[in-house]
Amino acid sequence: MNISTIPVDLTNPGQVLACVGFLEASEALLGYAEARFDWQPATGAQFQLRTETSENPFAKVLAFLADAKAIAIVPGDWLVPSKITEFTVADTFPAPEADATSLPIQLQDSTGRSVLLSHWADGGVDETFKLYAGNRSAQKIANDMLREIVTLWSTRHDALLFDPLNVLCSMGGSFNFDPRGAWMGLDVGYSINDLKSNKELEQKVVASPVVELLAAWGLQHARPFELALRRYRYAVWNDWLPPQLARPALSGQLPLALKRQYQFALDLSGKNKIVCYAIQENMP
Repeated sequence: MNISTIPVDLTNPGQVLACVGFLEASEALLGYAEARFDWQPATGAQFQLRTETSENPFAKVLAFLADAKAIAIVPGDWLVPSKITEFTVADTFPAPEADATSLPIQLQDSTGRSVLLSHWADGGVDETFKLYAGNRSAQKIANDMLREIVTLWSTRHDALLFDPLNVLCSMGGSFNFDPRGAWMGLDVGYSINDLKSNKELEQKVVASPVVELLAAWGLQHARPFELALRRYRYAVWNDWLPPQLARPALSGQLPLALKRQYQFALDLSGKNKIVCYAIQENMP
């Protein structure tokens, strides 16, 4: 089997969720896949993917994203707003009712391959882990992230393959999974949004579009464990696990000999929730 490795910051919840997303995406695109975390190397923690093909799974996933677009999914009896220009009608819908800002999406490439992303609209889960708010839609956020990935894929291709979770760029709105892109007016002394009308003063946050999009993919079948209001735990593991076992392992619910657990909080920035860096609980 082929093993591919990338660096990961285990205290960044968005990066860990994105690693789960890479595992889910690898299985969807390449077939059977397993993953583990290795926190022993002196150079820093690593995330490893093992597949049955000779292809680099990280490269395959990034190539898919660089060729994909986000299409909204709407229920058949819903009056689609005119601002939603590209959509597909679903026979079943995950939420009790449709909301233009949180419609499920499918990522579809030019060959027709597609994957459903809908965790923010999952009516069957108490904690949907939807962090963004306002008038932004999941479709717009995803397409914004995809456009950034296309740019990085063409201009910083080698760096993106070597360290996909740490190639950063300035971004507008996001899903709010990467704490490097989080800000609060109380902390910085002013609101970045207030400067958007002044091009000379306009500022944008810097984060990873790969983390933002792959974290959303990772949350499709897994969640961090909720400890209290806006406080969560996640775990990383050292055993090779397929997606079906990695999902409960992420929440710390899978008994494993070697695992590390981390706690993190969600802070508030207006109506948005933002991910804070995590603190490790144990030291195996």
